[in-house]
Formats: sequence, C-alpha cells, structure tokens
Amino acid sequence: MSPIIDIYTHIFPQHFFDEMLKVTPMTGNIGARLRSITKLFDLDARFRDMDAIGDYRQVISLPNPAIEDIAPPDAGLRLARIANDDMAELCRKYPDRFPAFAAALCLTDVEGSVKEARRAVKDLGAKGVLIYTNIAGRPLDEPQFEPIFACMAEFDAPIWLHPVGTASLPDYPAEKKSRFEMWWCFHWPYETSVAMLRMVFDGLFDRHPNLRIITHHLGGMIPYYDGRVGNGLKVLGARTTDEDYSKILPSLKRPHMDYLHDFFADTAMFGGGAHAIRCGLEFFGADKVVFATDAPLGPIGVTVETIKKLELAPEDQRKLFSGNAGKLLKMNF
Repeated sequence: MSPIIDIYTHIFPQHFFDEMLKVTPMTGNIGARLRSITKLFDLDARFRDMDAIGDYRQVISLPNPAIEDIAPPDAGLRLARIANDDMAELCRKYPDRFPAFAAALCLTDVEGSVKEARRAVKDLGAKGVLIYTNIAGRPLDEPQFEPIFACMAEFDAPIWLHPVGTASLPDYPAEKKSRFEMWWCFHWPYETSVAMLRMVFDGLFDRHPNLRIITHHLGGMIPYYDGRVGNGLKVLGARTTDEDYSKILPSLKRPHMDYLHDFFADTAMFGGGAHAIRCGLEFFGADKVVFATDAPLGPIGVTVETIKKLELAPEDQRKLFSGNAGKLLKMNF
C-alpha cells in the first residue's frame, strides 16, 4: 500500500519565524494570528495529526504572507534563504514525515531568487519552488519574471502556485476594503484563475513546454467556468475597444484551453467539496490532480475521507494519493 502524499502543506520553522519578526515589523498582527495556529510550529502536535491518518507524509512550504509583501528585496531574500535552510533540515531530520519541500523565494529580487532557486534545488534538495499569483501587486506575466520560469523549466522541477491577497482589495468600488473575509473565500480563487490565463496568453508554455505548475485549490475558478473560459474567450477582444487583443490567440501554438488542462491541481478544498473535487478531476484528469489538504490550515482526515467517498477506480485513487506526486517530485513512494 502506497503512502498518502500531501503535496501542499505549510510550516513555519521556528528560526525563520523569529528572523521574520526581526526583519519586518509589518508582520505584527499577521504574526500574532499565525502564532495561534500552533501546528505551524509545534511538531509534536503536527505529528499526532499525521499519525492519526496512518502512512501519510507532507511536502512542506511556507504559508502566507508572501515574503515579497512583508520585507524589502534584500531582507526578503535573506528570509527565503533561512526558510530554505530550515525546511531542508526538517526534511533531513524527519524524512518519513517530510519527504520534500518547495523552496521559498523573494521575487522582488528576480536575479537573487533565481540564484536561490538553484541553490535550493541543487544543494538543499528542494523539489521545486513556491511562488505567488502576484508579486507585490505585479502580474506573473511581466517579462521581468521570465527568468524564474526558465530556471524551473531547465531543472524540470514544478512550481507551487499559491494565491495571495488581503482585505485591502474591496468587494465594491465604494468601499475601502473587503468585508466578511470575501477576499480569502472568493478573491483567492479569482487570483489563481487570472494568473493561469495570463500565463497562457503570454505564451509562457510555448516558450517552456515542459513547465509544470501546481495550482492550489483545484485551479481556482477554471474548472467551474470552462464554458466562459473556453468558448467565451475564443472571441477574445470582441468586448474591448481600447486595446487590440486580436493577435493573442493566433500567436499560441495550441488552443488556449489545451494549456489550462496541462496545469496540475490539488484537492485542498478545506475538507468538504466532493462535488468540487469531482469537477476538478473531470477537468484536469486523474493524471493531473494531486492530493493536498493545506494542513495545518485545512483538515487532513476529512479530506482523505472525501476522496475515498468519491469511489474512484483503484488506479485513479492511487494516482491521486501518491502516484502523481511521485512523478512530479521524481520520487518513489
């Protein structure tokens, strides 16, 4: 029986957290909130949750906030290095708990982040990198970020794509901020969806056809709006008068929907959402969906049971729980 590989979990190594608080006072309120989630720090409590599942292992990465949003580039890059050293040490110390990690970056310093990605993968054993759907408010399809995609394509290592955003983006133009945590519930899936499509329209996957990106929360809104995204955007530009989009789709080597099916997506849907997971599986296919819970921010056991209740074919369930992760990470589980 293969283990369950949870490919998208978060951790705050104590050393990194302490250094983060020293580097930037902007983490005060955020830090207090995150400190209350004890399993981000407390390994004993975390391991008890893991043991309750059985043969279960976690691929670890940093949680929000994005380093780019809380520290200037020089300090941010230093924090990324500390985080990567700490996560690599956790993987060395607890290989049966944490078989791998996704490296942290600070992409407000792109050149420095490419060097750090190389160090993390080649020297520390990182299996890829985590990046956010915008970099301090800037879209990922800006040319300045091309080097990090080229680097990961060169390594043939995946990118974990994580949504980011705060209440500072209002729900309505007349308001100053988002209310009732709508920014977390709905803006994050929107962020993911926009980032995916803009990377496609930018031709990123034509330039780097082996690039592999793992989208958090089952690809945001994409599977559920496939008609609007597919047929609706076949007439890209018909609704816009102040910009010319007529050359975008013809410039791509394949139909735009083909690229969206090439993304990977995870099952971190906060435990429930069997209907959403079925939809995501149908859209991406059993070879492109990986098991994830967002632990300790999301529930582990409930997510496992939700997957089992889908009554997938045994081979598809094996792919979801471990097989696809093994191929992505080039590891045998």
